[in-house]
Amino acid sequence: MRNRILVLIALVFIFQISAQETVVFDNQTSVITTGVPFLLIASDARAAALGDMGVATSVDAFSQNWNPSKYTFSTYRSGLGVSYTPYLSKLVNDIFLGNLTYFNRLNERSAFAASFKYFSLGEIEITDIQGTVLDQVKPNEFTIDATYSLRLGDQFAMAVTGRYLTSDLKINAVDPDAGSASSFAVDISGFYQSEEKAYSDFNGRWRGGFALQNIGPKIQYDDAGRENFLPTTMRLGGGFDFIFDEYNKLAVTAEITKLLVPSPPIYGYVDTDGNGDQNTDPNSSEYEPTIIVEGKDPDVSFIKGIFQSFGDAPGGFSEELKEFTWALSAEYLYQDSFAIRAGYFNESEDKGARKFFGLGAGFKYNVANIDLSYLFSASKVQSPLEGTLRFSLSFNLGDGEYSEY
Repeated sequence: MRNRILVLIALVFIFQISAQETVVFDNQTSVITTGVPFLLIASDARAAALGDMGVATSVDAFSQNWNPSKYTFSTYRSGLGVSYTPYLSKLVNDIFLGNLTYFNRLNERSAFAASFKYFSLGEIEITDIQGTVLDQVKPNEFTIDATYSLRLGDQFAMAVTGRYLTSDLKINAVDPDAGSASSFAVDISGFYQSEEKAYSDFNGRWRGGFALQNIGPKIQYDDAGRENFLPTTMRLGGGFDFIFDEYNKLAVTAEITKLLVPSPPIYGYVDTDGNGDQNTDPNSSEYEPTIIVEGKDPDVSFIKGIFQSFGDAPGGFSEELKEFTWALSAEYLYQDSFAIRAGYFNESEDKGARKFFGLGAGFKYNVANIDLSYLFSASKVQSPLEGTLRFSLSFNLGDGEYSEY
């Protein structure tokens, strides 16, 4: 990025974009903001085409990002996946998310997987008012994680994932005291896949999954800075495979998601004159509001924050429901070598208004799989990924070494 306008965009992006939900209540804006929001970006093209979902879809090389317990249902011995996602591609060309994933089935009942995810904010050139270059920085964030999956029965498996994350967004020319931040997190997931059953005109198979992701301590960039919650997320999903014959299959899936992070309360001023109207108090507008009028105190531990997130919205139960997002998808497969995909993602108008359609396709040749997706916004709020073509490449090795059951 070579000018101050793009620097400003990048700075705004660093501290505010993604992982936030907005609601206007009592003339105030309540925003749920987390650290390392890039963890919520769909990094593989298949999941993006299906409306940013993957907790209950069929297993693939990128299941590590959504529900790694699916790996124990893979008929392949191992797999490797690589993906590249441009971000804000209409404005810049050097912000991107890269992902590398590997899995290996250890035996009939267990599997191991690991992944590396890297988010680059490109090169930022800091200049003074005369245009003199003061510094050049390349902020970035990354995670490294590892998973162990275990088949607890013929049709159900669970997985535990450990994750280390680092966020290096310091720009010393802006804040000399800024530093890198790091933390760790744990994911717990489960996946159910029924046996294939015969119906009147087709065979079918049910799928279901859940995932609690990014459960871990808050992240902080310096001793005096604010602690930020990780984007702890709950995902629940279910689906059904219509198996028409050995060549044609249609998979439909639904998923709901919620950030398990406290909702910011509505703050007000002290009613010094006792008339019940804070706005008429002398000099009240000169001070930051400090009294919680609606909601609960968000300054809690990450564990308490998870439980508090289900009942702390200032607007009550109706607002809590708005904090859930949902998605629907369909995927048609021919001979397990060609796929056409479509999905829709929806978020409440009061909570960010993200609404978009995803379209995509997949091709398999020998051991290689190529997936691509494209996003169409259906909201007045433009997505940073709108009009972006995403690609994923994966390799499945050891075909047929394991059976589904």
